[in-house]
Amino acid sequence: METNLKIGMKNVVESQSTSDTTALTMKSGSLNVYATPAMMCLMEQAAAELVEKFLPDDLTSVGISININHNKPTPVGLPVRAEAVIVNIDGRKITFDVKAFDTLEEIGIGKHERFIVNKEKFQLKADAKRN
Repeated sequence: METNLKIGMKNVVESQSTSDTTALTMKSGSLNVYATPAMMCLMEQAAAELVEKFLPDDLTSVGISININHNKPTPVGLPVRAEAVIVNIDGRKITFDVKAFDTLEEIGIGKHERFIVNKEKFQLKADAKRN
């Protein structure tokens, strides 16, 4: 399978630390700070959007692994951003370095892997679990 994805390609997405994205609200902790699951989701969004730009309509990518460290807290109200950089392409598997930042500093770092799949086949396989 040939795509125009290349090592070194980067995507950045932005969001906001809000009351909906706190550890308390997301039930991942007891504080009103930006939640690790929210940060992880933003990192994965950056990677997914990057891949999606280069795939034909019948293909998509799915996350298969993520390993992150959430190193610094972010209070409600600050903007946050995540970036994903392609560091390896092995057939249909793409590996990213991911990082997250608030307006003051890097708040998280990690690795994320995605796998390119056929949309219809993947959905049918998932739906078959209900039968």
